[in-house]
Amino acid sequence: MFLYLSKLLPLFFYPLGLACISLVVALVMLWKRPHIAAGAIAFALILLLLCSNGWVSHWLVRSLEWQNIPLTPIPNAEAIVVLGGATKSAFPPRPGVDLSETGDRVIYAAQLYRQQKAPLIILSGGRINWRGGGASESADMADILTSLGIPPQAIVQEPDSLNTYQNAVNVRNILQSRNIRQVLLITSAIHMPRSLKIFQRQGIEAIAAPTDFLISENEVQELSSSPKAAILNLLPDTDNLHQFTNALKEYIGLFVYSLRGWL
Repeated sequence: MFLYLSKLLPLFFYPLGLACISLVVALVMLWKRPHIAAGAIAFALILLLLCSNGWVSHWLVRSLEWQNIPLTPIPNAEAIVVLGGATKSAFPPRPGVDLSETGDRVIYAAQLYRQQKAPLIILSGGRINWRGGGASESADMADILTSLGIPPQAIVQEPDSLNTYQNAVNVRNILQSRNIRQVLLITSAIHMPRSLKIFQRQGIEAIAAPTDFLISENEVQELSSSPKAAILNLLPDTDNLHQFTNALKEYIGLFVYSLRGWL
């Protein structure tokens, strides 16, 4: 039940969902309460304009991503842990498993393995059945890694996790069975603050190895690189709205997970 609620309830807190609810209210109130309808329309418009401009979305994303800047150089560890969410299953017409927009996680794991940062890669991620079934995310990631030349014996799959808390609990069991203490934790930079806290709460000595950064120093500088850029970044953009929503999702996740005692 918590899994379903965690996927559905936040829709009422995301900008697009809130805007749609506000517009429905406006439609219902249009004839009998025109002032309420006008207020609801104004709220939806302001919300979308605010959350889809570059200044706001970049600030919110950066507040998460820059909490765990990668160490230089990346230290060695006993294993590399990669969290799911980086693949698309091999359903037709795809010729095979595809990497999603967060697929940098898998590529980064292969790079760190080839740099001999750890001798083992643990892939953690199941597949939510209402999203079409298919192979687990861990199996999909393993397919990509073996196609990149990573030996199968260096890969351990954990195919049962459906959220970050389950990732940490199930990986902890694998680590304990293999007497592994220190790991490099790979996930998207925006997801790293929540993931790192959860893994550390499970007693895992995890070193943050974030990837898939959405906001770099260059993106920050571009915001105010010229008066035209500053004005253009105030205009609504779907990519900015998507990034804002992802960052808001992480903050909601931090709040909910803390209430449940998982952080």
